[in-house]
Amino acid sequence: MTFLVLTSLLKIIGIVFLIILPMVSYAVYAERRVSALIQDRLGPNRVGPAGLFQPIADAMKFILKEDFTPAHVNKFYYWLAPGLAMVPAILTIAVVPFGSSLLGVPMVIADINVGVLYVFAISSLGVYGIVIAGWSSNSKYSFLGGVRSSSQMISYELSLGLSVIPIFLLVGQLRLTTIVRYQIEHGWMIAPFLGDPTNIWKWLLTIPMVISFVVFMIAIFAETNRLPFDLPEAEQELVGGYHTEYSSMKFALFFLGEYAAMITGSAIIVTLFLGGWHLPIPWWSQADGFHWLLITGSLGGWLGVLAGLFNIVVFFTKVALLLLFFMWVRWTLPRFRYDQLMRLGWVFFFEIALVNIFLAAIIVAYMPK
Repeated sequence: MTFLVLTSLLKIIGIVFLIILPMVSYAVYAERRVSALIQDRLGPNRVGPAGLFQPIADAMKFILKEDFTPAHVNKFYYWLAPGLAMVPAILTIAVVPFGSSLLGVPMVIADINVGVLYVFAISSLGVYGIVIAGWSSNSKYSFLGGVRSSSQMISYELSLGLSVIPIFLLVGQLRLTTIVRYQIEHGWMIAPFLGDPTNIWKWLLTIPMVISFVVFMIAIFAETNRLPFDLPEAEQELVGGYHTEYSSMKFALFFLGEYAAMITGSAIIVTLFLGGWHLPIPWWSQADGFHWLLITGSLGGWLGVLAGLFNIVVFFTKVALLLLFFMWVRWTLPRFRYDQLMRLGWVFFFEIALVNIFLAAIIVAYMPK
């Protein structure tokens, strides 16, 4: 029991404070760099080499700015909202397996058997932070942003939940580590034919899985309020939306909460559709990776440590590539009109995800075991 508590604390410290929070800070830096490249600008280049210390300067700015609370706000909820926006994104990462194992310890903080339900339950709480911020600010711009966010998240959570049901039909489990293991043995969800290229059923299964991936990806954009779904904070229409009345570290929590949600969403996409920590290359062992090193035995007792670290690097590399895709979309596509956003969610994605479940069910029912 003591060992379990100790390893869990070490994983929490490692994943949250050494990986996720630095990734959040440097995702902001990366976004500025990506936008600069797309718009033919320089981007951050003053603080440190290539502007790499810019996140530190930003953090100091937020910490030192006056923490002003307007007189007309509801103070309790005004103070509560930023925490509600940040905490769910951090809590959700607890069930995401970010590697195979290291020194015999599974690289997941909490390997529960209802991992996907936990993800949806906790991530859906993020909307409360935005809605409470919009209401407690007593500003018409903030209130409109909160209302937009609530209706937007309700609309796209349906598509988000329905899009992963084909995965449950195929795997028969809600445990995220089991879903990753299934992909290692049978091919990634986005490309099931990789497990057996001669199996025609696997090629047929690719159709509903790709549809699920596309719907899930777009719904994650809507859930994280990223362009072209950033209606709750549309600066040109609502000044800043739900965080108009916020400053200093309270604003920083909203700002960083969006990037934390992006990282968590990308991690879930990698886990459900892109094989988690696995790479589909010939020398990759199904269990631990580095199969060729296991054969040569050239690294002795350090083999497992090296393999475990490499798996963690593979997982977060996939997450980083998805983050770059999020950023590329933001600086490429225009914002939807609100009626277009709602129509897309209710008239198209909801029906597509529903029909896709029946398509996947038929294929899984007739596919040889």
